[in-house]
Amino acid sequence: MPRVDVRLPIAVPPDTVWAAVVDVESYPHSMTSVDSVQITEQADARHRTTAWSVRLQGSVLRWTEAEVIDPVARRFDFRQLTGDLGEFAGHWAVEEAPGGSTVALHVEFDIGIPLLAEMLNPVAATALRENAEEMLADLRRRLTPAAQSPAHPAEAPAPRSGQLHPAVSK
Repeated sequence: MPRVDVRLPIAVPPDTVWAAVVDVESYPHSMTSVDSVQITEQADARHRTTAWSVRLQGSVLRWTEAEVIDPVARRFDFRQLTGDLGEFAGHWAVEEAPGGSTVALHVEFDIGIPLLAEMLNPVAATALRENAEEMLADLRRRLTPAAQSPAHPAEAPAPRSGQLHPAVSK
């Protein structure tokens, strides 16, 4: 199954980054490719179901996912319950790093069309990687608004596509 891994350093403490990552309903307000995220069920503090609508290279992907949240590890795992892809699963994680944090998004997917998978999986992997890079860059901009001002020249501007240490494999 193809996978996408994207990591991005953020010069903000891990607990602050974690609070933003786990607050998925705020994503549409700060992430340009996310149209909507709604928590549809919250069984307890660790388990919830969310409904997503995300723009991906001119198309809209919709899905509902089950999420398992681990605040101690600063990680939440997700798995598509219903949606546009055959399979879609992964996790968000926040780790302490020198100067702040590293946020990571890992996704494994299957487009769900076996006869076209060989042709479409590489295209989908590229699109998902670019989308993940954009989401993480938007998160960094949201959490480090001072980095956008000339008063903080040491902070690098948000990276362009391909600069987030992505890894795509089959």
